[in-house]
Amino acid sequence: MSNRFIGARQTAIACEIELTGTGLHSGAPVSVILHPAAADTGLRFLVTKRGRVIAEIPANVSHVKNLTLCTVLGDDAGVTVGTVEHLLAALRGLSVDNCIIEIDSKEVPIMDGSSAAFVEAVDDAGLRELSAPRRFIKVLKPVRVEEGESWAELLPHSGFHLDVEIDFTCEIIGRQRLSCEMSPGVFRNEICEARTFGFMSDVERLWKAGLALGANLNNTIAIGENKILNREGLRHTQEFVRHKLLDAVGDLALAGLPLLGAFRSVRGGHRLNSTVLQAMFADSQAWTTVQAPRVRNTVPVDIGFAVAAGE
Repeated sequence: MSNRFIGARQTAIACEIELTGTGLHSGAPVSVILHPAAADTGLRFLVTKRGRVIAEIPANVSHVKNLTLCTVLGDDAGVTVGTVEHLLAALRGLSVDNCIIEIDSKEVPIMDGSSAAFVEAVDDAGLRELSAPRRFIKVLKPVRVEEGESWAELLPHSGFHLDVEIDFTCEIIGRQRLSCEMSPGVFRNEICEARTFGFMSDVERLWKAGLALGANLNNTIAIGENKILNREGLRHTQEFVRHKLLDAVGDLALAGLPLLGAFRSVRGGHRLNSTVLQAMFADSQAWTTVQAPRVRNTVPVDIGFAVAAGE
């Protein structure tokens, strides 16, 4: 295949993937099955109960229902699925365009608090390149949203660039900034292992609110008084901002298609990530849909990630 057309076609996972785990906030056991999907299916959640499908929820910002500590999607009937960002980050980060995500609980399993388990599973399964050209959401002009001292913006750009800055009074975290041109290689090697984090001072309040019931030292970086409580410490320098960037990849996947644009956030999070997408879509002059050049050979083929990613 000519390098000119690398990454021009849509992809799906090559085979079914089964994962089990625990919900971070619910503490409930969860089973997830990732299914190969046809072109233009996008990323969609299929919520089941006792083996029966009760809802199909597109991974789209128009279906966001809650943004308290995680991203929750739902339908008009009140069915919801939460903590979707780490799985969506893995799929979008690895350039998976189409996937049906079957889930039997209200929350995607937290695994180890990062996207690493999802990335490993997709890497093991491999990708299948489809005949349809890949489509993108292209940012046409700057869009910015603010909330106090926090802000986020989307800017025109020929690829997918992220620049995330956090600023905590906690000395262990402090001010951290990370920027990168996103690709499957960058996501896999630099971002996907970064874990979610929380403060021990917030635990009792969260438990009373019915949150973080499944959190433990195996899936969360726990921050006590001026120290990290996890015996192994951090996996990366700046693991905290790396995780915030991971979250942003997952939340921006809710554009519904891969983005051609640059994302910048300062002191942001799930709420601002969602709000800036909503602001862009509210302005018809701020975005458009484009597609990659159509490839002559229309026979679907199994591909390795290097080819799918354009690395």
